[in-house]
Amino acid sequence: MTRAFVFPGQGAQIVGMGHAIAQQFPAAADVYARADRTLGYSISDICFAGPESTLSATEHTQPALVTTELAILAALAGGADRIVSYTTAHAVALAGHSLGEYSALAAAGCLSIEDAISLVRTRGLLMAAANAGGMAAVIGLDDARIDEICAIASTTHHAVVVANYNSPGQTVISGHTEALETASILLKEAGAKRVLPLNVSAAFHSPLMRDAARELAHVVAQTTINMPKVPVIGNISAKPLPDVTAVSAELPAQVTSAVRWVSTITYMVEHGVDTFIEVGPGTVLAGLIRRIAPDATVISAGTPEQIQQLIAS
Repeated sequence: MTRAFVFPGQGAQIVGMGHAIAQQFPAAADVYARADRTLGYSISDICFAGPESTLSATEHTQPALVTTELAILAALAGGADRIVSYTTAHAVALAGHSLGEYSALAAAGCLSIEDAISLVRTRGLLMAAANAGGMAAVIGLDDARIDEICAIASTTHHAVVVANYNSPGQTVISGHTEALETASILLKEAGAKRVLPLNVSAAFHSPLMRDAARELAHVVAQTTINMPKVPVIGNISAKPLPDVTAVSAELPAQVTSAVRWVSTITYMVEHGVDTFIEVGPGTVLAGLIRRIAPDATVISAGTPEQIQQLIAS
């Protein structure tokens, strides 16, 4: 069994996430306490009790998910300070979907728990402040055709691009409202089964995030980043981030770039990974991975029972 750990991004959150885990595993409770101290407010209360409207606000969702994902890892490792040694011993690669990349970088030792949580709080605030454009999920059309249609629908001042190559037949587009609407019409005419507008506050992973990326770059430049102890497959290139310079460049650039999840999973499978552990609430990534790599084993680690099973395995 050759394992990779993968971490979900925005959209995986659910009120109550991590509560039972924190009650059962002191190491997980420690991560939530660290997050509360780092942020200066109780992200643990938002995770455990909501309300959903608060948890779903981008500036809260992002630190909430990274905190929960690292809390699960701490439970698996037997301590927050053992996360990196645990992942080094149990995984040959790590990857996170969009926001989840920060959890992967913390798991690889590139970022401290506190810095990862602080960075995604800043990232969430900056992305929420953009408050422009929108996103839509495209079902049942190949990526090359979607790329072509996005190019056709874009103008000098109104762009629409692919934001997430999630799985065969499921792609997300993002951009200015006018271009998004034009693309949606053209995609349906081209044979897309559905084009579903997403309930998001802005056009994530698109050129509309340039200001957020620029501001985030300043914060990243002031953050201590270490060499990865385990290969982290980057969202932008779908290849390992080789050094500190690459990690530093990835984080702001990721905000305006597409998440190449299909290529990320394919790369890991081609390099020997046969088992994926989804570290986080829910099974969003498990569903995507099964469509990308149907022969791979996918294991979820989002409940106390699942964590206990992994510890015992």
